[in-house]
Amino acid sequence: MFHRRKGLAEGFEQIAAGLGAWAGRSADERESLADLADWLVRHKHWEAAHGFELDDEILTTIAIQAALPILSLGTDYYREVSAIIVYPTTILSRGTYAGPVRGTVSDEVVPVLGQAHDHRGPIIIAWDEARHAAHNPGSGRNVVFHEFAHKIDMLDDLIDGTPPLETTEQVERWVRVCTEAYEALREGVPRPPLDPYGGTNPAEFFAVATEAFFDAPVALAARERALFEVLADFYGQDPAGGAGGDR
Repeated sequence: MFHRRKGLAEGFEQIAAGLGAWAGRSADERESLADLADWLVRHKHWEAAHGFELDDEILTTIAIQAALPILSLGTDYYREVSAIIVYPTTILSRGTYAGPVRGTVSDEVVPVLGQAHDHRGPIIIAWDEARHAAHNPGSGRNVVFHEFAHKIDMLDDLIDGTPPLETTEQVERWVRVCTEAYEALREGVPRPPLDPYGGTNPAEFFAVATEAFFDAPVALAARERALFEVLADFYGQDPAGGAGGDR
């Protein structure tokens, strides 16, 4: 049993037990996830939109998922996250958007599952989508992983699909591996479990790759080994092996 400070509710483990981000983790990893999720609840502004009300299930479900990508990285990687705004369901937006296949655009009403705003802007999450993904892992799609990955990408003030990396060699390897998969998606070549939406631009590719890495790691490791390895090196985790920690 964890000894909680203000943040996650007492007995949050009952909610966490049903989450893909929690299942299969070691006791040490779960304790770290709980500490990180507790930090997110205590230190970030949480708000419900459209008359929606936040409850323990919403806070626990989103915070535990958001904690997973920084399990080895630490809380500083979310320093640009000022707030998490939760909508009850998918937001509908009309505008002109780049399509996933090179040279295509869409001007239809687009369902928006979430958004990440730059310059310490908020993250917006559709609760029904977050809840479904949390309880049904394996599709490679998870709005919480996706939007929080965008905030990691924004840390260097460049929304370019490359997270903070320490060496030139790491950057070169990252660009080489990710560009190959990204260009395939741009040409309309299926690369499951990567969502075709990753071909929209490099920033979306990183977010989509992060979704697949944490939500469908075994499939990603089997089908996109080089991509899986650069993500594992950056995040310091091997979710396909069922264990966190440095590779």
